[in-house]
Amino acid sequence: MRKTLKVRLLVPKGWSRNAKRTWPIVWALHGGNDRYTAWTKKTDIAALAARRQVLVVMPEGGFAGGYTNWWNYGRGGSPAWETFHLTELRSLLEKRYRAGRKRAVLGQSSGGYGALIYAARHPGMFRFAASYSGYGSTLTNGAPDVLMTGLSGLGPFTDKYAMWGHPIFQRNIWAAHDPVSKAAGLRGTKLFLSVARRGVKGPLDPPTGQAADPAEAFCWYTTQPLLKRLKQLKIPVTTHLYAKGTHSWAYWKYELHRSWPLIMKSLGA
Repeated sequence: MRKTLKVRLLVPKGWSRNAKRTWPIVWALHGGNDRYTAWTKKTDIAALAARRQVLVVMPEGGFAGGYTNWWNYGRGGSPAWETFHLTELRSLLEKRYRAGRKRAVLGQSSGGYGALIYAARHPGMFRFAASYSGYGSTLTNGAPDVLMTGLSGLGPFTDKYAMWGHPIFQRNIWAAHDPVSKAAGLRGTKLFLSVARRGVKGPLDPPTGQAADPAEAFCWYTTQPLLKRLKQLKIPVTTHLYAKGTHSWAYWKYELHRSWPLIMKSLGA
């Protein structure tokens, strides 16, 4: 990354660098408008983790970082979030913090996308992947425009094509980072996908009964083709597609609690 970045790590009771054992590890990825502190500030993940023998790592993912190595017109280089997380940081956690090979990954919003694409691009690395209001496709009609518009949040001089290039002329790069195109790589990983459905009648799920907002509607729109592709591939997935909701931490905390027992079961923790 060519700079110093912060990572928050929760360790279980009895943990020691000098222990002969290792611990399962949960990766918690934040959304595009948050930082590495988001999960502990906005949920009770620390209390959940304290009851289990697991490590929880919450790495910095950048503001609109994309959970990807940026293309930069073929030059590569920084930012290279995927390499930072899954090569450099993973190695550090295993060598210095007793992280084991039993891994799960979860995330909200763009972190939910990160959980899906990391698991899909690295088959077998994660036993479980959970996406809360993440976007499930980068190539669904209209999705590239929305995603590139989001990069404008990095500043007026940000080149929206620097991440993956043009969605037509560099379609192979876009496809390499599209959960639908890479869905076969999710086989063998237990999956949990949750998102609010827009305009669907039915009983409201907790914690609130607000109407789905545009960001949540986009995530539902891009989740549908992923669910369709997983069904075609006969890859099982646990879903919670609630009737109404907003793109907010009130829902993501609830989904964390809903999926946490499944994650712990997959890790044997």
